[in-house]
Amino acid sequence: MSHLYISWLDYHKKIEYLAAKIYQSQWEFNQIVCLARGGLRVGDILSRIFKKPLAILATSSYGGIKGQEQGKIVIGKSLTMTTNSLGSHVLLADDLVDSGISIDKSITWLQDNYGQEIQEIKTAVLWYKACSIFKPDYYVDYLPDNPWVHQPFEVYEQTSVADLAFTLTRMNRDQ
Repeated sequence: MSHLYISWLDYHKKIEYLAAKIYQSQWEFNQIVCLARGGLRVGDILSRIFKKPLAILATSSYGGIKGQEQGKIVIGKSLTMTTNSLGSHVLLADDLVDSGISIDKSITWLQDNYGQEIQEIKTAVLWYKACSIFKPDYYVDYLPDNPWVHQPFEVYEQTSVADLAFTLTRMNRDQ
């Protein structure tokens, strides 16, 4: 498996580029739903740029060693949002489509639970892998060789609170 390493700067630039693509399409939406955890940052930044409310749907499918094994998709029982209703045109945001199963099942979940409100759902991701069964409406990079994407926040999956506390103690002592 090949690997793609993304810096914080590149990560944020990709979100900005994704926002520009959505804007240029002239599609109007009234709510953003992001898939937690990978889509949280993407959804948050898009929500700030477009000045649209953000709802969060918790999903999980990765585990195992270094969190790189895809298992059964688990979707939260409810959607967290601050608006009274979801709205008719929803932008579903995530970091990437790998197999495509998570985003596909999330759309089904939204339709099953909010179908009476939703007229249209469009999807937006940073990376679209060739192996995906699902093609997003908006994406930044198409990845024909399906690399493992190492995002800048992954370092925290290997970091312990004890290590952070030790580093902070040393930094304070050295000042």
